[in-house]
Amino acid sequence: MRILILGGDGYLGWPTAMAFASAGHEVCVMDNYLRRNIARETCSEPLVQAPNLHDRAEIFEATLGKKIRVEIGDCANFSALETLVRDFSPEAVVHYAEQPSAPYSMKGFREAQVTFQNNLGATFNLIWAITQHAPDCHIIKLGTMGEYGTPNIDIEEGWIDITHNGRTQKFLYPRQAGSLYHTTKVLDTDLLWFYVRVYGLSVTDLMQGPVYGLSTSEAEIDERLLPNFHYDDIFGTVINRFLVQAVAGIPLTVYGKGGQTRGYLNLKDTLQCVSLAMQHPAGKGELRVLNQFTEQFTVNSLAERIQRVGNSMNLGVRVANIENPRKEMEDHYYNAMHTGLLELGLKPHYLTDEVVASMLERVIKYKDAIDHRIVMPRVRWNEK
Repeated sequence: MRILILGGDGYLGWPTAMAFASAGHEVCVMDNYLRRNIARETCSEPLVQAPNLHDRAEIFEATLGKKIRVEIGDCANFSALETLVRDFSPEAVVHYAEQPSAPYSMKGFREAQVTFQNNLGATFNLIWAITQHAPDCHIIKLGTMGEYGTPNIDIEEGWIDITHNGRTQKFLYPRQAGSLYHTTKVLDTDLLWFYVRVYGLSVTDLMQGPVYGLSTSEAEIDERLLPNFHYDDIFGTVINRFLVQAVAGIPLTVYGKGGQTRGYLNLKDTLQCVSLAMQHPAGKGELRVLNQFTEQFTVNSLAERIQRVGNSMNLGVRVANIENPRKEMEDHYYNAMHTGLLELGLKPHYLTDEVVASMLERVIKYKDAIDHRIVMPRVRWNEK
């Protein structure tokens, strides 16, 4: 298939591009380096410096003999995106092209504006480019479990049947995001649902939990193909942050009481999920929502596990509860359904002690590159 990956330079975008190209698909990636630029602006560089996209593609081709087409461009620029969609004529589009950091989106007006305009603009432009030039293309949009918030009822898989005054109808599950970033993802879903109804688009919205992991099968061959692994307070997900803190001798930073519960998944399972969504596309005029995670953990349980495994490796890991910089519930009910991807054939990689140990060992290789200054929270939700 011809697959266009928007945000192809990202933590998820680049591994997805390699996985699809390795499987024999014709892959084109588009990116404007927004995340790289923001990381530099905020002193939030990844643990391992990655080559630029053109160099990555050359290394990948030299190593595995497969091509990845690279286009440097801004998805929030309709002309650039429309031209590429018309030229490449994709059969599937994987949309990662969004500013992905909740803390960055809450940092101030400029950061909020960048997040809002980029995220909504990219999704809006993609919708119109597809309706104009590739109406049969399947859009695979990366959403987030953060759209749902932490309701005091079970979280269904995207949709919920409501009975009111004796009448029943299916609606998108109510969402109450906890950051501006997550709110833009809610708005993405609403935009897609509107255009699905009006234009009959085929869309899969993957509500993904926080992702962890440092490597993929391609990067095992050549470490220059590693994903952009962030461990800082702005771009690093909690497990990735804890792994680096354990190696660096920094107490694991548990925000508040640590009872925050979320669904998590391995980077390798993100690749599985996107591939399964592509192999089994949503129908014409369907917005299919799949909750993309494999296990639920509290922050405390994650810290305890990484501490236990780290100490078995003589890392002397400590845990510290610190003031929560976010506005969120720290102890709550959380039970999210996630059967759709399992039914499509997902074979989960679980967070076993062995997996934790292997990730710690890889981080240890880059211990000297860890910047201790970017670990503690630098953004607070309630600051104006």
